[in-house]
Amino acid sequence: MTTEMTMPRRGAGPGGLRLRTAIAAAFVLARCKPGRLRRVLTWCRGGARPASYGEALEVYEAVVATSRRCAGRYGCLPRSIAVALACRMSGVWPDWCAGVRTAPPFAPHAWVEAGGRTVGEQAERADLRPLLVVTTVREGMAGERGDGDDDGSGGEAGADGPGWADGLGGADGRGSAGGGSSADGGARRAGRAA
Repeated sequence: MTTEMTMPRRGAGPGGLRLRTAIAAAFVLARCKPGRLRRVLTWCRGGARPASYGEALEVYEAVVATSRRCAGRYGCLPRSIAVALACRMSGVWPDWCAGVRTAPPFAPHAWVEAGGRTVGEQAERADLRPLLVVTTVREGMAGERGDGDDDGSGGEAGADGPGWADGLGGADGRGSAGGGSSADGGARRAGRAA
């Protein structure tokens, strides 16, 4: 008696066409500058309800099962974008974050959070420091935080949450959390020169 064995065709993971579309879009968006990426994700999240941890974890597992590049060590940015976009296709939105790991190995990292927990990450939430965050809009709370204009100059951000930049000196590394304008910076420089 013989058993027929065939290899699954490439890309035939548990994800359907919508999941593969989200992954493809994620690879395109991962090449964008931070400001443009934040604006696109902010636009995409419109009208979505916050994702539960279970919903986000299910999508995360489908993304890493479908895309080898997203599952890899250096696939955190397209993986996090793909999870956020695939969640949005289901009508929910996790908190999309990009920042740094504050525990060894120190490195830039992107991840999603849902229900106050990181989704599918080995690192604990305390070991990650978000610099760019796109959340669902909740009553009395801004939906995005962070810095990053397309020209890389670190202009105005959406709205920084309370205590977001404490201890880091701001997302732009100049001691502001991105909330100041260039007119404020000119006034400070003029005050030092006088």
